[in-house]
Amino acid sequence: MTYDTKPFRLVKNERIADGIFDWTVENPELCALARPGQFVNIKVPSRMLRRPISICDANKNSLRLVFQVKGEGTRLMSQMKPGEEVEILAPLGHGFDIKPGKRYCFVGGGIGVPPLLFSAKQTENPLIITGFRNKELVILQDDFKAHSGEVILTTDDGSAGVHGFVTDVLREKLGEIDEVCACGPIPMLRAVAEVCRGKVKCQVSLEERMGCGIGACLVCACKTKPKDGEEFMSQVCRHGPVYDAEEVFYNG
Repeated sequence: MTYDTKPFRLVKNERIADGIFDWTVENPELCALARPGQFVNIKVPSRMLRRPISICDANKNSLRLVFQVKGEGTRLMSQMKPGEEVEILAPLGHGFDIKPGKRYCFVGGGIGVPPLLFSAKQTENPLIITGFRNKELVILQDDFKAHSGEVILTTDDGSAGVHGFVTDVLREKLGEIDEVCACGPIPMLRAVAEVCRGKVKCQVSLEERMGCGIGACLVCACKTKPKDGEEFMSQVCRHGPVYDAEEVFYNG
């Protein structure tokens, strides 16, 4: 994993849903290193700890970062203006293992949807299943449709797309796919892993609180069980955020 901390130029800051903002930042030196499923750590003025944000999309010059305002740090980020300089540690973590020749299904819930866009763009004819609480929180559907084979939207209350959960759709589609990549809240990941168990391989990207982003502070440690059978306190920022679904203890 190669990363560094550099100044990025904020090119775009746009509100795309209730409390959700879409950034584009530029730094060719580090953007070219980004891989699907990785994240960045953003230094926020007047705040001690950086804010970890998943990479939504990337090219050789820029990163797209979509985040939800959840506290004072992300609130300050939402108020920053294009042209400002932002110090970012990037790219971080180990992302999805995408292999050629397979049909992937990308399953996302809420703010776990953004990191799946960059990942889906690396595959042919992917199936995208996204879930949100209601239509006011739906994001990135047009982006997925522009690059993906099939996109299915679900909402908990039925206000947009299919009335139900991502797992309802996934059960019906298992016979059409080779592997699943999922990102979202722990209860959703637990349910997705259960649907996939014994049928198709599943990778999950965990959303954990992170302090440093490089494995020094231990804030993001969680219990995992690798293939050798020994339980292990894994650091999500360094060993993840993507894991084989069978390795994770879903305690959330």
